[in-house]
Amino acid sequence: MTKNTTEQKKTRTQYSPSYKEDALALAERVGLSNAATQLGLQESQLYYWKNKRRQQQTSSEREQLLADENVRLKRLLAEQAEELAIVKKAAAYFAKSLK
Repeated sequence: MTKNTTEQKKTRTQYSPSYKEDALALAERVGLSNAATQLGLQESQLYYWKNKRRQQQTSSEREQLLADENVRLKRLLAEQAEELAIVKKAAAYFAKSLK
């Protein structure tokens, strides 16, 4: 007993980033379930977009923190290299005066 019906597969709709942002803005105003109903989307789709946006913002913040830390460490390294050069010159000077 097999069915000879042909099932058509649904094609996935790809939404633009601006549409996603507008949908999330609407969801913030009226609630996720109401926004999903108004837009004809699944609630899970809006939750996914919301979580994805949060992850992107989090990674951007993390990258900025790492960049700031990099700048601070480079500055510290340059200061210590300068101090080391001064100490070497001083050691050479005092070594000459001892002879």
